[in-house]
This record gives sequence, structure tokens and C-alpha cells, in this order.
Amino acid sequence: MTSSAAIKQIKSLGSLRGQLLRWLLAPLLLVVALDAFSVYRNALDVADLAYDRALLASTRALAERVSIVNGKVVADVPYVALDSFETDTLGRIYYKVTGTQGEFISGYEDLPALPPNVPRSELYPALVHFYHATYQNQAVRIAALYQPVYDDSMRGIALIQVGETMDARSNLTRQILFSTLWRQGLLVMVAALVVWFAVRLVLRPLMQLKAEVEARSPTDLADFDADRVHKEVRPLVTAMNGYMGHLQALITWQRRFIADASHQLRTPLTVLKTQAELALRQLERNPNDARGWQDMREIVESIAGTTESTAHLANRLLTLARAEHGAKANDIEPVSLTNITRQVGMEHAPAAVKKQIDLSFDAPEEVMIKGHALLLHELISNLVDNAIHYTLMNGRVILRVRSDAVLQRAILEVEDSGIGIPKEDRERVFSAFYRSPLAQQQNLGGAGLGLSIVHDIAVSHGGDIALSDADEGTAAFPGLKITIVFPLL
Repeated sequence: MTSSAAIKQIKSLGSLRGQLLRWLLAPLLLVVALDAFSVYRNALDVADLAYDRALLASTRALAERVSIVNGKVVADVPYVALDSFETDTLGRIYYKVTGTQGEFISGYEDLPALPPNVPRSELYPALVHFYHATYQNQAVRIAALYQPVYDDSMRGIALIQVGETMDARSNLTRQILFSTLWRQGLLVMVAALVVWFAVRLVLRPLMQLKAEVEARSPTDLADFDADRVHKEVRPLVTAMNGYMGHLQALITWQRRFIADASHQLRTPLTVLKTQAELALRQLERNPNDARGWQDMREIVESIAGTTESTAHLANRLLTLARAEHGAKANDIEPVSLTNITRQVGMEHAPAAVKKQIDLSFDAPEEVMIKGHALLLHELISNLVDNAIHYTLMNGRVILRVRSDAVLQRAILEVEDSGIGIPKEDRERVFSAFYRSPLAQQQNLGGAGLGLSIVHDIAVSHGGDIALSDADEGTAAFPGLKITIVFPLL
């Protein structure tokens, strides 16, 4: 993931407080909505139950006025009775009486008939059916009661239907629903306030940590107190502290590197300036003297040598900086330690031939490790360069590469027959710019960076480095064997 994509993803996360509020309140609102729907359905059932009971009472009162007179079913329904029904139910009443033979007796003849699939109500000990219908463009609830009628001459069952408009039921349902919603809305508001204050209280340690980070100066890399935040956030604070520790070490190293580099470069640059001024004075003093031109030539050659040494020192410093920072993750790949060592040996063969040094390479097999090819090349090149420099004429330098399958390690050895390194100096030679007195006598132009570079590259590749006398060294020339062990691929 690129840095811009990562930043975009971080921005898309938004506020932690906002996310917590959304994740807490959104489910609560969903539950309230589902509960409101359930309350509405229950309110309808309650309204139907209450008003159906009243509707059934009206139907029974009407049924009591149905009788048989002279062999015919008649209904004696005074207006006062219907008026009382309307007043009690707060809605309009419609009724219809049907005789034992299905003939219309009284009421509203076009009142919707009882559908055939409507079940009998099990709530009341009566042959009553309740159903919804539309009458005169109004929704009505109708109770259909089968009433037995008889006298000495006949008997049968009459059908009494009483319907009422839904206004009263709707009003009751709305009252129940609105009352419930009002209370639930108030509950949601209270819950939202409680959640907001709770989230604010819970996030206070993070806000304090944020304020502490913002208040710090750029040079203050002290650790943050992980115990001041919640245990879920402590790994993040610990990681921040670890990162700042690495950053502090990097800054310290950079300061030391700049100071050492400035110190090391100051001397050759001063020499260059002095030599250039001497050449100018020599030219001004003897502009036409052949001897003056010869002296100036020597000075210019000295300048060239000093410039070459300075460039070599600058390259070593850059290599040291690169080795200190290590390789990037995407540069690490499987590499052949055998091939890199062979290539370095071939590159230094002319220098070995010039000093009549026997440079040999011993690698019975190809050894693979995981690393950075350029840095490993620099490591081996520094070892071979040092070995040739500190080995006298007609000496020998041996490069060995082998593996240990049991211990899963790759072994690189560079052995020479040179002056070696005294045991008391073997730990210090890995420090930048340090040179043992014996090395200074042998090579005045050294910078003291070769083994420091080797050490840093080896460590960055998970390797261990050891110094010892050569296997066939003498008292005068003990030689040096450098052994580096890498993890085997």
C-alpha cells in the first residue's frame, strides 16, 4: 500500500468518537424502530380486542330485540338504542338483521355480507364472527352474530350484523403509539447523552496523550507512559516508544557520523588547500624556470593523490552510512554468496598480481543466503582489499565459502599471511575511524572504515564476525583470518 493510499484510508476512518457513537446509537435506533412497529401491532390488537367486546355487546343488545311475531322474524330497534351505541363507541353504527330464510328484516340492506372464510371468534361464548369491510367509502369493523329465534310455531337462526367505523379504534391506536414513541424517543435522547458523555470520558486518556504529543518539542523523544492509557491501546504506545527509541539511536548515530566525517574530511581538504596555494606561489616565484615547473608538477601530483584519497574516504563514508541504515526490505533476495565472492576475487586479482600475492578461491559448493547483493559485494571487497594491502610481497590470500547443513549456516572466510591484528585491538577495529598502531605503520593512507563497514553489513544480514590468526601464520607474520557466519537460505 502506498503512503497516499494509507493516508486516504486513515482519513476515511473518521473520528473514533463518531464511530463509537454511530455503532452504539444506530443499533439502538434500529431496536426502537422494531419495537415501535411491534407496539403499533400490539396497539391494533388491543384496540380490536377492546372495541370488539363493545361491538359484540351492541350486537347482543340488538339480538335481544329480534323475535318471531305471527310466524315472521321481526326486529324492534328504536332509534334511541342506536344513538346510545354511537355515543358509546364514538363512531357511526350500521346494522342489518337477516331472517332465518336469508330474507332482509331491518337495518342497512347493502351492509357487506359475512365472507365465507371468516373464522368464528374463540374469545367469546357466542356464534360471532368479526371482519373488516368497506361501507359507504369508510373502513368498518363488523360483528356477525347468529342468534337462535323460536316460538311455538317455528324456530331458526337469524343473523344480526352490527358495524362501526374505525375512527375510535384508529384514535386509540395512535394514542398508544404516540405515547410509546414519545417515551422511547426520550429514552433514546437520554441514552445518546449518556453514551456521548461515556465515550468522552473513556477517550479522555487518548485525548491527553494527543495533547502531550502535540506539546512536545521535536527533539524530545522520551518514552510515553503506557500505563496512562487503556490496556488495548498500550501496545500502540509501546510501539511508539520503540519507534522513538530507534529514531533516537538513528539521530545519535547521524550526529556522530557527521562529527566523525567532518573531522576526517577536514585534514585532506586542508592539505589540498595548502598544496594548491604552494603550487600558485611556486608558479609566481619561478614562472619561466624549468625547475619551478618540475616542483609544481610534483605538487600537482601530490594534489591528485590527496584528491584520490579524499574521494576514497568519501566513498567509504557513504558506504558506511548505507550499511548502518541497512537494505530496504524489497532489496533483500536470495543471492549466491559463492558467486559474489568469486566476482570480488576476480576484481582484485590485478592488485594481487601486482604485489605477487597468491590469491586463491575455495568453494566446493554453491552457497545461497538471503541478503542485499551490493552490500555483500562491498563487505567482501573491503575484506579482500584489506588483506591485499596488509600482506607483503609474495604472500597469500585465501577466500573460502562453505556451508554447514547441520547448523543451517553459511561461512565466509578471508585469510591472509599479512601482519595481522593484535588480540588487544581486535574488538576496537570494528569502530569507525579506528586504526591499530601496526596498521598505521603499514598503511599511512588508510581511513579506518573498512572493518567498520564489514561489521555493519554483516550485522544487518544477521551475521556474526570473528577474527583470529591465520592457520599457517608465523611469529613475525601471524596473518589474519576473518570468519563471518550468515544464516543459510
